[in-house]
Parts: sequence; C-alpha cells; structure tokens
Amino acid sequence: MDTPLINVTFEDALASLRAFVRDMAIPAEEEVAARDAIPEAIVDEMRSRGYFGWSIPREYGGAGHTTEELARLNMELAQAATAFRARAGTNTGIGAEGLVHDGTEAQRRAWLPRLASGELTSCLALTEPNVGSDAIAVETTARREGESYVLNGRKAYITNAPIADLFTVIARTDPDRADKGALSAFLIEAGTPGLVPGPPYRKMGQEGSPVSEITFNDCRVPAENLLGGIEGRGFDTMMKALNKQRINLAAFCTGSAIRLLDEAVRHALTRRQFGRPIGDFQLVQAMIADSQTDVHTARALVLETARRRDAGEDVTMEASICKYHASEACGRVADRTVQIFGGAGYVADYACVERLYRDARLFRLYEGTSQIHQLNIAKRTLKRAAPDR
Repeated sequence: MDTPLINVTFEDALASLRAFVRDMAIPAEEEVAARDAIPEAIVDEMRSRGYFGWSIPREYGGAGHTTEELARLNMELAQAATAFRARAGTNTGIGAEGLVHDGTEAQRRAWLPRLASGELTSCLALTEPNVGSDAIAVETTARREGESYVLNGRKAYITNAPIADLFTVIARTDPDRADKGALSAFLIEAGTPGLVPGPPYRKMGQEGSPVSEITFNDCRVPAENLLGGIEGRGFDTMMKALNKQRINLAAFCTGSAIRLLDEAVRHALTRRQFGRPIGDFQLVQAMIADSQTDVHTARALVLETARRRDAGEDVTMEASICKYHASEACGRVADRTVQIFGGAGYVADYACVERLYRDARLFRLYEGTSQIHQLNIAKRTLKRAAPDR
C-alpha cells in the first residue's frame, strides 16, 4: 500500500511537511488545546500525506526513511504543538518499531501496512504504577493456557492508549525469573475482552495527546500474537525500539526548541521598552545566544548520532546522550523564552509560549528520565574505559 510521499524526493517531502506545519498545524493549535483533540480532518490530512508510515519499511507500505531522515522530519513536525507529533509518532516510533525489528513475517504483513497508512494507531504499554525506570520489574503477567495467553495487570502513562487500535504490551511470562528473560511482548487489538483503556488523564500540558492507564482482566490473547513467536525476548525488543526512539525524541525536543526560539526572537524584535526593541538589550541577547547555542548543539548531536546508527554502529550510549541533552536543552530554551516574554509569557491569553513551556516539561521524564540517562551514560563510559569492570 503506497502513501503519497513515498515516490517524491526527501527534500520535497520535507518542504511539504514544513508547509503543513506552517499552514495547517500551527493555526489549529488553539483549537487542539481547547478541544483536547486534533480535528479529524487534520488527522486525515496527515494520513493522506503518509506521516504515519515514515519509518515503516517500503515493503509494508511505509516510506522507509533512514534514522537521519526521520530525525529531520521530526524536527519539522515538532515545531507545531506536541499533539501533532504524538498522534503519528507512536506509529513511527515505539508503537511499531518492535514489530519492525522482531515481528514474524505474518505479524508484519498483518499489521504494518495498516499502521503505515494511519488506519490503525499504535501504542507501547510498558510503564506501570509501580514500574518505570526499573523496566524489568514489570508486574503484568501473561500465563500460557493452551493456544492462548491470559494477561492480568495494569499499565500507566501510556501515550495514545485511549485511541489505540493495536497495543504492544510487555508482560511477565516467567514468574520465577528476575532477569530480562522473564518478559515477553504481545500484540493485542483494541476491543479484545479484558483489555480496558482508562479515561484520558488531566495533564500539565500536551493537550490533544491522550494518555491513560490500561487494565488487563483475564485478557485472552492468541499465542500467535506473541511478538516474534518466542517468549523471553520482550525486554530486548523494547530496548531496540527505545534506543531508536530516543534519537527521535531528541529530534522532537530540538524541533520544539526551534519553535520556542523563533517565538522569542520575533517578540524581541517587536516588543519595545525604553523606546527600543527589547532585542537591543544585551541581557536579552544573551538569552537568545544561549538558546541558539542549545538548538545548534542538540541538532548537531542528533544528526551525527542518527548517521552513525544508519552506518550500523552501536549508538546505545549516544542515543541516551541525545535524549538527555536535547530534552534538557529544550527545557532551558522554554524557560528563557518565557523570561523574554515577561508577563505575557505566563498568560495564555497573550502568547502561545505558556502552552509550549508546559508541553516541554514532559520531555525530561518520558522514555527515560534525565537521571536514568545520566546513569546509563556514566555506566557505559566507565565500561568503555575498563571493560572488565
């Protein structure tokens, strides 16, 4: 199944996306925030433009973009409200990557074309009320009964859960093991008896991106829906998805920082105090310079890491560095932008930066908190220096 942007050059696809963000997404941001949902007409437009299939291989109906290309696309889309990226992002990231990497051929044929077209929305159900950074401690269980598995447990903070059609669920298949081999991944369709998404949370920000809990009550899943057909590989599958997604998320953070800096510069050139634009004052210029430096360092780091991944290198540590640096950098840019706007930056009636600031706060939490990435980076740095540790 082809999508319209598969057969155009990448630069044309990038230009088309830039126009979509400028002419359709950004003008709709206030409506999205007020309704807490993206208008379906815009979602349909995203489907028709192929935005749900960017990273899915061409043989399954996607565009098959490289990691670098995907990063560049994500930097553009993230310059609109986070909801637009989140709406398609699970299909081009954690909701589909496990299937791309480790799914059986039958599973790929069954699901990937429908994910690429946007007919289906996916999500990854890993986090639980008592399980976050310590992912191996998953408490949701999957018990084999004949030709089925029966799942029980509860997931929390799952992006797109209220609207998902296909859930990749990490569950414990071996209660006697405490290592990663205890976990398996399952593909579960919405509407399966016993799978109950909760109502969307009320959140600090990111309106229009629904997030909720999921409860599994004796949820019976055919054994053929075990991802890859082999037990005990769920953790490895999840990490493959997350390592790539951390580069994607770093690109999202960079795109958000670019938008925030654009807003800050525009305001600095038009807001006047003491008879002059505030951009003439050196302390405002210092904040702009620091923000521009954060944007450039994040962008350079993300693109370099993406290219290295495309070349086949192990960039596990570098992906952590990307996510850590870019999310922290975006937070700094968001804070400076509010400061440059002054009171107008705190009041939603005056400026969009109040909303953008709230949206940016989540970046340092999901898909590995900054503190977890610090630990990962340090451990891998020490391991490289002393392999026998």
